[in-house]
Amino acid sequence: MKKKYLEVGKIVATHGLNGEIKVAPWCDSGEFLCSFSNIYFKNGQEKIKVLSGKVHKNVVILKFEGINTIDTAKTLCGQIIYIDRDDAELNEGEYFIQDIIGIDVFDNNTGRYYGKVTDVLKTGANDVYEITSENYKKYLIPVIDDVIVDMDMDGGTLKIVPLKGIFDDEN
Repeated sequence: MKKKYLEVGKIVATHGLNGEIKVAPWCDSGEFLCSFSNIYFKNGQEKIKVLSGKVHKNVVILKFEGINTIDTAKTLCGQIIYIDRDDAELNEGEYFIQDIIGIDVFDNNTGRYYGKVTDVLKTGANDVYEITSENYKKYLIPVIDDVIVDMDMDGGTLKIVPLKGIFDDEN
């Protein structure tokens, strides 16, 4: 089941004297995080309005409604921030990593079950999915068109055509 509220970052510090905070983003880009008008705390239980957001180096600087002093901003440090998935617009073929983790991976041609996606690695050129088999062996598959055939997020399955040698037990 897909989570309604998704973790997108962690508040790591204050910025300036007027209540701005620095967020270490856990999403593809800081710009994505800046596009939201509401952010949530405590797994979606508390909502706060975002007045402004900007990317600065490797962090995002956010200004929240009602947070106007450095002392108030300090109380937010260390908290995980969330977005409501309904507020996010993804292009076709884009998914939330949190939704990919845990889906079952099958061979598109033979139906062989390989295991579950247990991690998504960002390598720069393309993502890499870590697959963990039922006997806890780990495999890495590149997220490229030659390998990924079909991802059914609602059904929780991923069909692949593995590259030679990935799942072979050869030396």
